[in-house]
Parts: sequence; structure tokens; C-alpha cells
Amino acid sequence: MKAYRIILSCLFLATAMTVTAQNRTKDPNPEFKVIVNTASEPVGEGDWAPTVESLSAWECPEWFRDAKFGIWAHWGPQCEPEDGDWYARNMYDENSQNYRYNIDTRDHPSRFGFKDWIHEWKAENWDPDALIKLYKETGARYFMTLANHHDNFDLFDSKYQSWNSVALGPEKDIVGGWAEACRKYGLRLGVSVHAAHAWSWYETSRGADTKGPLAGVPYDGWLTKEDGAGTWWEGLDPQELYEQRHPLSPNNRLWDWEEDRVTTPDQAYCDKIYNRTVQLIDDYNPDIVYFDDTYLPLWPVSDAGLKILAHGYNRSAAANGGKPELVFTGKVLTDWQKATLLWDVERGAPDAIQELPWQTCTCIGEWHYNKHVYYEDRYKSAAQVVTMLVDVVSKNGNLLLSIPLKADGTLDPTEQRIVKEIGHWMQINGESIYDTRPWVVFGEGPSVENKNPINAQGFNEGRVKLSAADLRFNKKGDKTIYVTVMGIPEDDITVKSLGTKTAQNSRKIKSVTLLGSDEKIAWTQAADKLTITKPSDVPSPEAVVFKVTLK
Repeated sequence: MKAYRIILSCLFLATAMTVTAQNRTKDPNPEFKVIVNTASEPVGEGDWAPTVESLSAWECPEWFRDAKFGIWAHWGPQCEPEDGDWYARNMYDENSQNYRYNIDTRDHPSRFGFKDWIHEWKAENWDPDALIKLYKETGARYFMTLANHHDNFDLFDSKYQSWNSVALGPEKDIVGGWAEACRKYGLRLGVSVHAAHAWSWYETSRGADTKGPLAGVPYDGWLTKEDGAGTWWEGLDPQELYEQRHPLSPNNRLWDWEEDRVTTPDQAYCDKIYNRTVQLIDDYNPDIVYFDDTYLPLWPVSDAGLKILAHGYNRSAAANGGKPELVFTGKVLTDWQKATLLWDVERGAPDAIQELPWQTCTCIGEWHYNKHVYYEDRYKSAAQVVTMLVDVVSKNGNLLLSIPLKADGTLDPTEQRIVKEIGHWMQINGESIYDTRPWVVFGEGPSVENKNPINAQGFNEGRVKLSAADLRFNKKGDKTIYVTVMGIPEDDITVKSLGTKTAQNSRKIKSVTLLGSDEKIAWTQAADKLTITKPSDVPSPEAVVFKVTLK
């Protein structure tokens, strides 16, 4: 391979540049190393400038606050092996399950790399119309499609990335197909953008086995366009996919763009991330753009993220009477960052009501489809999803739920059942979710008393178990409070916050009804509590919702 010695020599020449010991990630005005070139995709004109000060005027639109529930297809070529998350990185780790799977089912990663999985992925049974129709019936008000993952493969008709789903693999415009179905069924469209980390994420593709018959033989992350003569990928440049024309990052670090941890991306890479994302926004007109980044793509190395936000807000404001209806999301945000876009929490939730709207993203299984999760029956149940949704909404959040799709674009039988069970609950109890706002407190019960701090992006999901001993609250207007029992009540329900002389309430109750039931519910309100007699039957076992109307 022609490029092997050249790139290897670059690694030895790389030096660990010394910089001032400061954490630029939290600085609202960092000294950007790369200023992106916007000549190909200019920032839209308008009142929004690519500065934190200007972008801090953004307010979350009411449509998002009312929607509460979205479904995500975290689906792309990494689902082709059906062997779980981060396949395109982990298949190059000789100690990983994905590496062993690659050898057992295809070949050694020096001969069959991730580019070859892309070639095999055909999405032959994908029917976005049928799936979006199902998701609407399930109760989703918005839908999110993967636009690209860390694998750097664009799932749309990309002008700036040759490795895309229109030119290769399925030869289909995945984002376009989802967008058309969303418009047909009235769901808001989201696109998730993850590609900014390919720079360091794919560094494993430059490795080699340390033992065995192919020890020392480099994996295919070294390949260049010239190496493709006579192959299926002739004319394509693997380096455009793997992006490995740079020195390796120290200690194989990920995510953190600080110069002593991840090799600084170059001008061409930053420009390309910017151009691809702006084209995505312009061509598909999403309502939500999800960034899988600490704050913004390439922050704080480049100003690319600020310019993308300014472009999106200006474009949306021009179409909506001067006020942006577009939502961007980012992770691990400071307070000043939360003023510029929406906070997304991965696989977790804060343990208190948040002043600003936010979102949690989670999955019923693994992010990328894993057939072992199906065969071992390890999906979240409908009850787990429903109680998570109720908890998130009680704290001023939305739930974005990923339902993994198989390689061919279909749901497996267990997923179909879970989705329908969620839909049944939402048909009965949806009024307690949509268009609501947090009450004075989010809940009562054992789970409220257990502190459950967030770790980095989130990752506190499932640490505190919810049961019928736990209650959650939210409100609609100033007279309706929904009290949700997080399971089937075994005894009468005591609501300590809804007495006539509590710290949370001083008003008398007019009525208490059970959503989805005609049963007359007995109740008494005292100074220190509301007591609801246990109903004789419940309409939905996942969680039981009482509608409390105040006088």
C-alpha cells in the first residue's frame, strides 16, 4: 500500500504541541484554531450572528414543548452486521466482540473493513411510509433520522461526501424518504449529526493485530484511492471515509478536542463538516438538528458550530415571522450554552425540574441494531418506556426514543409488540403528556428522595427504580393536575402535595377521574393530603393517570 510508509512517517514526526494550560471547552469566547470557510455554503442573512451573545436570545419554540415524545431511527450501515453499537470502530479492536464477529462472518479487517459493510448494506425492505404511520399511531409527535454517524457516511444526497447512501449501499436517499413520510403524516422532522468525531473515532482503523498469523498487517484504514484499482470501490478514496491523514491522537482519546488529547482537525475537515451540515439543513428543512457533541461540532477548535446555528436560526426566522422554530440540541452543556440551544441528556434525566426545556435520548436496546438483544430478550419493556416518559415530562423534558431497525429496514417482532403497547398507553393517557407543563413539584415517593446525579452526557438511567409507590405530576392550565402512579396501585393513593394547606397547594379539588375509565373514583381531600381510593380496575398497567380538577 503506497500511503502506508508516508503516513507512518508523519506519525513519528508529530510532536506534542505545548499550549497554555487552560480548558477552552467552557470558554464562551475561545480562540478558534480553525475558522471555517463559508464560501460554498454562506451563513444565512438575518439577526442571528455566529456569536454566543447573539445566539443566547434563542427561545425553545412552543411546538417542541408541547410535543413531548419523539421516535428515532438510529439506523445506518453499522446496522448491517446487526452486532451492536460502534461497530465501525470496534471491528478494528482485536480484543472486541465486533472484531471476532467480523472475522467469523466476513474476513480480517485488513481485507474486509467497514467500507465493505457499506457496500453490503441495501436496506431492501425499508418502508418509511409504513413506519412513520406506525410511529404516529404510537403517539410520537416528531421523528428523528440519523443523517450520519461517527462512521462518516451521509444518509442523504450529499454534495460534499462521496460516501453517501444515494451513491453507495442502498442507493437511496434515506433522510429524504423519512422526510417525505413525515410531511405526509404530520410529524416534525429531526436529523441527528454525529460525524464531527470521525477524525479520532476511526483511528483504530490504522491499527494491526499484535498476535496471530496476521500480526503487524495493517487494517484498511491506511488505504487510499490509488489502492482501489480493480476493486468494487475503484474511484473512491477510503480516506474520505476514514479521515486518517493526520497524526494519531495521544492515548487514543475521543471527544475532547483539547490539543493535548485529540489531534487538531485541519481546515479541510472542519470546512467539510460545516458544508455537509448546512446543506442538510437547506435541502431537508428539519425542525430539529441533534448534535452528538459536547456543545457544538468541533467546539472549541472551530467556529463551525456557531455558524451552523446562526444559519439555521436565520433561515427558520425568515420562514416563521422573525422567530426561529428550529431546535438544535447539544450535550454536556453549561448554563450559558443552554441559552443558545436545547440540552440533550443521553440515557438519563436530571433529578429535578429544569427551568428550561430539555430532552432525553434513549433506546429500547442498543443504538445500532443488535440481534443478540432480540434473541436474549433484553429490550426495555413498554412499562419502562412509559414511566420514563412520564418522569421526563414531569421535569420539563421531552423523550426521544430510538427503536433500532434491522439491516433491511424493518422492526423485529418484539419491537413491533413494544411499540404497539406504548401506543395503547398513549391513546388512553396522551392528554396527560401532550401540551402539559411541570407542576410545583415533579413527584412524590421513594424515587424522589434518592439523589441521582447525571454523569457527563447523562448515563444515570435505571439507577433509581420506579414503582407504584412513586407519583409524578404535571399540569395543564391552572385548574388541571395529572397525578400518575408509576405502576398498578396496590392500595389507596396518598398525594401529600394536594392537601388544602400544603406548601404546594391551597386550593380545593373539584373532581378526580381516572383516564380511560368510566369508574367513579372515590377521594377525600384533607389539609395535609389527597387520598384517592384504589380503582377496581386499571385501563393500562404500565402507569395509571388520575386527572385532578381544581376549583
